[in-house]
Amino acid sequence: MQSVTIEDLKKIIALSELSDEHLQWILSHSEYRELVDGDLIAKYGEPADWMWIILEGKIAFYMYINGRQVYFYTFENNNLTGGIGGVMPYSRMKTYPGYSYALGEVKLIGINRKDFPELEQLSTDFSQKLIAYMTERARIFATTQLQHEKVNALGNLAAGIAHEMNNPAAAIKGISNELKKRLNRNYELTKKLLDCNITPEHLEHIRSLVKEKDNAPVDTVKWTTLQRIENEDEIEEWLEEKGIADRETAETFSEYGFSTKELERISIDLGKGPFIQIIPWLENLLSSQKIIVDLADASSRISNLVGSIKSHVHMDRANDLQLTNVHQDIENTLTLLGFKLREKNIEVIKKFSQDMPDVPAFVSELNQVWTNLIDNAVFALEKNGILTIETSHNNKNVIVSIIDNGVGIPQDIISRIFDPFFTTKKVGEGTGIGLDLVNRIIKRHKGDIKVTTEPGRTCFSVYIPIAHTPA
Repeated sequence: MQSVTIEDLKKIIALSELSDEHLQWILSHSEYRELVDGDLIAKYGEPADWMWIILEGKIAFYMYINGRQVYFYTFENNNLTGGIGGVMPYSRMKTYPGYSYALGEVKLIGINRKDFPELEQLSTDFSQKLIAYMTERARIFATTQLQHEKVNALGNLAAGIAHEMNNPAAAIKGISNELKKRLNRNYELTKKLLDCNITPEHLEHIRSLVKEKDNAPVDTVKWTTLQRIENEDEIEEWLEEKGIADRETAETFSEYGFSTKELERISIDLGKGPFIQIIPWLENLLSSQKIIVDLADASSRISNLVGSIKSHVHMDRANDLQLTNVHQDIENTLTLLGFKLREKNIEVIKKFSQDMPDVPAFVSELNQVWTNLIDNAVFALEKNGILTIETSHNNKNVIVSIIDNGVGIPQDIISRIFDPFFTTKKVGEGTGIGLDLVNRIIKRHKGDIKVTTEPGRTCFSVYIPIAHTPA
């Protein structure tokens, strides 16, 4: 074993102001280690019993999160860490939260936790210095955790948005191709129509009938699936008697609300020959109109989704306190998580309070709270579950409760759900935003979060002050 001298310890930033007597105590109470690149220094879950003093080299720390190692920090002999790593006096860490590896050749000495009480008595200034290093490390870790969670949340949200965008985008592409085909077909059908000497009066009559169908109240007739099929069958049989055998035509007329009596009046008005030519033309026209309506719906879905994204991330306003409508924020969140709700066929029940006041908030951060709580509720639910969102307010707070009828949170972990890095989800599941971050965001708003759980009902209630009190 290489001998370590007092002069070696004086090169360590954290130890540079200690007396030779104190440095000698450290030498006599430490163990020396040499490691090569990649050697494991500390393992996740093992007792955190050693404080390292890095004589040479660097140590990379990887936090163990959701079953994978995530790089967090590099310890070395600099002003940030002072050359100190591992557990420190006054630390509450019981087990290592991740893995530490040697970067290149590393030489270090370790002091066991059992010697900490005596170490703390060496020098008050040294103890304060260790506390400062530990506090700075905690701050850096918290910042890194926040960055990782935001990146994970963004990735999950982006995947969801892509999923939401894909359906209407694919629909628009299909609709455009079909509409192009229909418009090309219109030239051929119109030519056949003109060959039959159809008069403007005939077309005006048909136009009036179609317009009447367009303007009919949506709820005038609500057919069951069986009734709709029966009507299609009736129109198909009637058309076959007239010499037109086409199931698609029957379906189009039935969907538009035509009856055989109305078609009979058109037949009598036109005569057999012109009628046989005008039916394909009219079917093509009606289908084209429906395609245009579908195109508008798909475009509206994309526009609404983009609007929800803008509101959700607060991209059109400054990143400071702004009054926001909690109901609209929750609606936007439900839109962005719509694919997850549909995937499990979740029923959403909204019990929104009337006259809900706007609240001052860091809107993009508060929206992360709604995203995480709703996502967690969906995760906890089986297929066909029920998600209930209740809102209320009093003189001090608006109150938002996210309730699911899942199996509930086990009592043995309920006290830990707001702890940093704690999760019950597997790798890749969820938004990536932990309840620890949710709690911190709510505290930043001077609010509070409470949870109650039992089988069949878990409720997270968020309290956000109506008037913000400056810190």
